Amino acid sequence: MELLYAQPALFTGLVFLFSLLVGSFLNVVIHRLPKMMEAEWHAQCAELRGEAPAATAPFNLAVPRSACPQCGHQITALENIPLLSWLWLRGRCSSCRTSISARYPLVELLTALVSAAAAWKWGVSVQTVGALLLIWTLVALAFIDLDTTLLPDSLTLPLLWLGLLFNLGGVFASLPEAVIGAMAGYLVLWSVYWLFKLATGKEGMGYGDFKLLAVIGAWLGWQMLPVTLLLSSVVGAVIGIAMIVLVKHDRRVPIPFGPYLAGGGLVALFFGADLTQAYLGQL
Repeated sequence: MELLYAQPALFTGLVFLFSLLVGSFLNVVIHRLPKMMEAEWHAQCAELRGEAPAATAPFNLAVPRSACPQCGHQITALENIPLLSWLWLRGRCSSCRTSISARYPLVELLTALVSAAAAWKWGVSVQTVGALLLIWTLVALAFIDLDTTLLPDSLTLPLLWLGLLFNLGGVFASLPEAVIGAMAGYLVLWSVYWLFKLATGKEGMGYGDFKLLAVIGAWLGWQMLPVTLLLSSVVGAVIGIAMIVLVKHDRRVPIPFGPYLAGGGLVALFFGADLTQAYLGQL
């Protein structure tokens, strides 16, 4: 521990390498958790209909082993080294040569880079532990929402309580600021949702977005909510308009807001205090 305290570059490098492994696991979570939720919903519906649930093979975050969706080739340990295996295989299955999405190494690299930035910023500390847990879960939530427009309660709710737990000791904000942040985060988007629905008769966002902003408020305090909302709204609006204009995205197909909230929350985690102070200084 003394060596890690004395050598921040060493600690940052170790966090980077470990977070590559975490990013590889997050790819599994992103792919499998929505399927697990869907299977659970089907089982609950069958139970309500009085039917026996259909017998299925075990499917969770541990089993079955990862395999190529095209040919069923099981991924070996050497083919599952984060980032390096994808480069070594040139982005193709070793058996059938089917292309492997570049998103897998990108998720691993993104997770590792942001985690390393947290390690460099806070060093060997409780803040780094909390920041890593927040970063890893936000990455998983962002990509799950991008794929399915779902923000699973199994991730958002524990993360919310974990943020309040960390802030019992004022790690990122005082406990009153964190509690107010959680309440305000939820109520702000809840109010926007109902105002939009009353005005248009349509639902503008999902309840998962309320919970995700509550999570950010619980971790960072209510002061970081304006920065998070401003950044996520501006970026979301720009990308949404660009998708409609440039790639002819169907206006009736919803664009998930979770990735922008997660991105805004991460920016607020690293730079929120500086951005707020600079803004107030301008005023």
